[in-house]
Amino acid sequence: MEGTPNGGLKGLVQHWKSDLIAAVSVALIALPLSLGIALAAGAPAMAGIFSAVVGGVVTTFYRGGHISVNGPAKGVIGVILLGIVLMDDGTGQAFNYVLAAAVVSGALQTLLGIFKLGRIADIFHGSVIQGLLAAIGIIIFAKQIHVALGTHSDGANIVDNLVDAVVMLPHANPFVVLISLAGLLMILFNSKITNRFFHFLPVPMWVIVLSLPFVYAFNFFEPHQISFLGNAYAVGPELLLDIPDTITDSIMHPNFGKIHTLEFWGIVFSMLIITSIEHLAIAKAVDKIDPYRRKTDLNKDLTGIGISTMISGLIGGLPIISVIIRSTVNIQNGAKTKWSNMYQGLLLLLFIVVLSPIMRQVPLCAFAILLVHTGFKLASPAVFKQVYNQGIEQLVFFMITMVITLYTNLLVGLLGGSILVLVTHILLARIPVPQFFKLVYSSRTRLIPLPDSSYILKVRGIANFLGIIKLDKLVAQIPADADVNIDLSETRLVDMSYMDYLVEFLNKQRASGGKVFISGLDAHISSSTYNKALKFMVTSESVKLTHREKRLRNLATEKGYSYSREVNWNTSYLKQFHFFEIRPIERKNNCLNGSYKDRDASWEIADVIFNEGKAFTAETFNTTLMVLKLNRALPIFTMEREKAYEKLFDRVIAFTGYKDIEFKMFSKFSKKFMVMGQDEDELQSFFTKEVVQFFEDHQISHVESNGEALLIFNKLKLARTDETLEFIDYGEELANLLHA
Repeated sequence: MEGTPNGGLKGLVQHWKSDLIAAVSVALIALPLSLGIALAAGAPAMAGIFSAVVGGVVTTFYRGGHISVNGPAKGVIGVILLGIVLMDDGTGQAFNYVLAAAVVSGALQTLLGIFKLGRIADIFHGSVIQGLLAAIGIIIFAKQIHVALGTHSDGANIVDNLVDAVVMLPHANPFVVLISLAGLLMILFNSKITNRFFHFLPVPMWVIVLSLPFVYAFNFFEPHQISFLGNAYAVGPELLLDIPDTITDSIMHPNFGKIHTLEFWGIVFSMLIITSIEHLAIAKAVDKIDPYRRKTDLNKDLTGIGISTMISGLIGGLPIISVIIRSTVNIQNGAKTKWSNMYQGLLLLLFIVVLSPIMRQVPLCAFAILLVHTGFKLASPAVFKQVYNQGIEQLVFFMITMVITLYTNLLVGLLGGSILVLVTHILLARIPVPQFFKLVYSSRTRLIPLPDSSYILKVRGIANFLGIIKLDKLVAQIPADADVNIDLSETRLVDMSYMDYLVEFLNKQRASGGKVFISGLDAHISSSTYNKALKFMVTSESVKLTHREKRLRNLATEKGYSYSREVNWNTSYLKQFHFFEIRPIERKNNCLNGSYKDRDASWEIADVIFNEGKAFTAETFNTTLMVLKLNRALPIFTMEREKAYEKLFDRVIAFTGYKDIEFKMFSKFSKKFMVMGQDEDELQSFFTKEVVQFFEDHQISHVESNGEALLIFNKLKLARTDETLEFIDYGEELANLLHA
């Protein structure tokens, strides 16, 4: 990899071309999404553009990040909608009061950054935050589905809005629905279209472009009615985007007339908490996909978005955060420095000036369907499944937080969910309340330096979300490349948020050259096999093996293999395979090790948990895989059954020096498998007739070489005992073949 790009003015001069090219794609995505977020929040459409421009231009000059893109926060859509309702006094100033709340929220956010409280977001429990985000998704969906259907709801709450969407379905405007359906199909199937023409523009812009022919076909420019199946439906300019002729006409100013009311401060703190949590989580997610592995200064970044939110609110814009979709596009298109964020802000301003006549012809339902899809993703069944896999108690926290939020507001939902988590922790710890809080805040957790320059982090008492700030202070004392043993043996309870922090520290420390191990959880149990699940101490009974673990242990005893059910946090070797370079590994366990006596080859079969996706939309996979070490040189390659893992296999590999190899002598094999590598001649020699026949005769879907070993897996699930035996036999046959 090339060296880390320079920052500051030197980076501006050196990388302006790559940053500008990336910014074009980002701005094209930001244009429709920024307008859509503002409309969903009940704000003027240009409020979204103002916040995106300020997020690009202003934030760039004071930020702690390197490659993220800033813009309007969709997480506060519900807060803004609520603020407009609560502070509507009939003067027409409701949104102006919300702007004032945004300014005050930005000022408080700036202070959080100045006083280095960027880690404060970590004290909020992960499942509670996911519950809030799911509620936000439902709020977005419930509001925008009516715009996408051409219906209307006067429901008193979000649940009523959802019910009305079903009740009003027979009365939906078919001409609006047709546009929404065309946009939805483009969103869902764009990635499967191979024609390059359809990838010239980003998906949100295609949704806008596809809507325009319908507008002309049905003449949305004049109010009239169109008959369909015996019913008349109204179409007209009221269904189109309404933006002023000039930008200055769109500027609005905050009104601080409600600053003395509880409603005002409720909106302020709701904005502050939601934007801070969402921004910091996304900032850390962007760091993970930054190809140069740069780290964001979270405190400085928090100050930067606080200042930007203040300026945005002063001119009529929305609160600002880092945006994961735009940041990902920015990275994928080759951006190098923070200046790409400034370029996208300036380009967005240029686009809205140049394209405003066209944007006035875009139907509101085109923006709505983009947000309907966004809302669904935040609260999809996959999200519920992901939370359930983390533990049944996490699903309870998640759902109750979501329900409270839907029937009240985000701040009450956050507080209610946090109290529920705390009560559950007290019950699981089985100790009196005063002692519980004593074990949280006076737990004697300490950092012990050793003579060999390594450390023991001895955690005692209750290790839950309330103790993360104290933990952060201890961790800050550990040098970047130091070895650390994190001992949890004297904890009564270890919360998922606490484990999240420890695993994040573990990955960061290992990346800097240190060795980190987490120990002392043998006497703890949890409701899930998820490695970061809530764990609490059991003293009256020993930890029992599952039926599968017993079978693996018996297999190891019978065959002379070694077996360990314990979590092994050392997954550095797996990251030498491309598949795991771009997919964070959480842990491996149930490790079975052996060797082939007749061949100089060893193997390990293990259960591995890894993540696919970013931030709150990440999906977790638990699979059994084999690493076969042959102790001989191998060509570096990746072999995948065609369409076996269409969702998972990242074809971006083709842009990292790999290319799809065609085997003219084995056309049947080339149709079944996609083989990618850097040295075509070497691969053509390696894939002999016997090797090709072997792979064709077996059902394994993924085989990858890092030059000395092979990574092998078949299905993205845990292997049964018989499937484990098949792995071992497969590896032996392959080792014999390759040594021959």
